[in-house]
Amino acid sequence: MKVDVLLGLQWGDEGKGKIVDVLTPNYDVISRFQGGPNAGHTLEFNEQKYILRSVPSGIFQGGKINIIGNGVVLDPLLFKQEAEALAASGHDLKKKLYISKKAHLILPTHRVLDAAYEAAKGAGKIGTTGKGIGPTYTDKISRNGVRVGDILHDFDTIYDAAKARHEAILKSLHYDYDIRELEKQWFEGIEYLKEFTLIDSEHVINNYLKEGKTVLAEGAQGTMLDIDFGSYPFVTSSNTICAGCCTGLGVAPRNIGEVYGIFKAYCTRVGSGPFPTELFDETGDKLCEIGHEFGSVTGRRRRCGWIDLVALKYSIMLNGVTQLIMMKSDVLDSFETIKACVGYFIDGEETTEFPYRMDDSIRPIYAELPGWKTDMTEMTNEDEFPEEFNAYISFLEEELGVPIKIVSVGPDRAQTIVRYTEE
Repeated sequence: MKVDVLLGLQWGDEGKGKIVDVLTPNYDVISRFQGGPNAGHTLEFNEQKYILRSVPSGIFQGGKINIIGNGVVLDPLLFKQEAEALAASGHDLKKKLYISKKAHLILPTHRVLDAAYEAAKGAGKIGTTGKGIGPTYTDKISRNGVRVGDILHDFDTIYDAAKARHEAILKSLHYDYDIRELEKQWFEGIEYLKEFTLIDSEHVINNYLKEGKTVLAEGAQGTMLDIDFGSYPFVTSSNTICAGCCTGLGVAPRNIGEVYGIFKAYCTRVGSGPFPTELFDETGDKLCEIGHEFGSVTGRRRRCGWIDLVALKYSIMLNGVTQLIMMKSDVLDSFETIKACVGYFIDGEETTEFPYRMDDSIRPIYAELPGWKTDMTEMTNEDEFPEEFNAYISFLEEELGVPIKIVSVGPDRAQTIVRYTEE
């Protein structure tokens, strides 16, 4: 068997959680391979809304194994809050969620460092969520990290050494802080973490594959936030692309199967950084209002714009996408005209290649298509799609060179239409 991968192709917030939930019945195992609690996956079904930060989105389908992989960074305090909230709603995780011993822990001082570094940047700040993600990945790469497995081995000594190192940095930055209450709650989270099954996830996942079990790997954030290939430096701190699945789970490249690429029918971004198709007019406000574009974790208003096919084709290339999934199609239901960026003007020249340097000087080149002016939220079959919407899909498939297999016409699990069936 091979691992199928599901990931976002834009700047995150594409709707990955819903689609993982929709696809989960086809899989035995669901695993997160990177990111941390800065990535919120929202799922809606049975008139209930759930927001997942670190827990894989397969936990709502009974009998499935869920794994937090080694590439994830985990905050024990936030994990405890998330897991207890799910348990209170009838979803006890302790028998169906495994956690990699090699996943790195977000310490209380990582959160403080995150705030201190952002404050030091001033006007050049990245716009992080302040959850300590970046400093945790920094410690991982510099070989100073604290891992989940460490809680089983002389943890107090390991923790005190890491904390002392962070305090020395904070002192040099002249940053005032008080983590006593946060630290107390954090250690309660550590004790809670010990109630879960901690595993050598690379062995477990590869053994599942040998046994013939089906595995779906779930990414966080989006391709355009990848640390290597995103709009650097306004990116996250991990590899959000398909290759990150190999390092984040311990899976060989030859064992990657289908790659599901998720994108919105338009485009959004949170925080700072270039966004060529961003709209600052009534259209942008309308997209935000209809699409309820506010961060599920931070509550921050998302920046909105037309779909960017230059960036999307770049993402498809990097990930080797085999099937596309288009989200929030219904948000465009009332628009007279739909625009799609098919190229950039950079320094007076036209290009269809994603550039090394992304800045505000880039000007989008748009193609215009007629809107469908039809409420699609109640539709259950592609035969009901209006002609103009079918034309939009055909235009995207021709431009992107990959079939759009699934179309989402609303936030609920049931508002999902599969366009191509396997023979």
